[in-house]
Amino acid sequence: MKFKLDENLPVSSAAILTSADQNVDIVTDEGLTGAPDHDVVAAATAAGRILISLDRGLGDIRAYPPGSHAGIVVLRLTDQSATAATKPVSELATPHESSQHCRGRGDPAARAAAHPQSASTAATL
Repeated sequence: MKFKLDENLPVSSAAILTSADQNVDIVTDEGLTGAPDHDVVAAATAAGRILISLDRGLGDIRAYPPGSHAGIVVLRLTDQSATAATKPVSELATPHESSQHCRGRGDPAARAAAHPQSASTAATL
């Protein structure tokens, strides 16, 4: 899968996804630090990447309707520390063969949709 990590996620999240054979770009490496959300979503969309962010505004389907982007995963975390943020990213990167309720076992986007307590998706992926 192809992901783009927003600037509000720790760099260690990229390493976690890369070690799980995922293709990852980081907003900060592309000169998009501080860019408006719509510019970040546009860059992810142009690259065919699923954007992962802590920014709850990206979960607004009125602003980012399903089908207008490759996908947006908003991690809705009470504790947004680097340690807390890497856990759901690890869950996205790691296949959970025992999860009976996950369509497309091994598919990070399907797991994100099936586990709303750690992530919500703004699109049907």
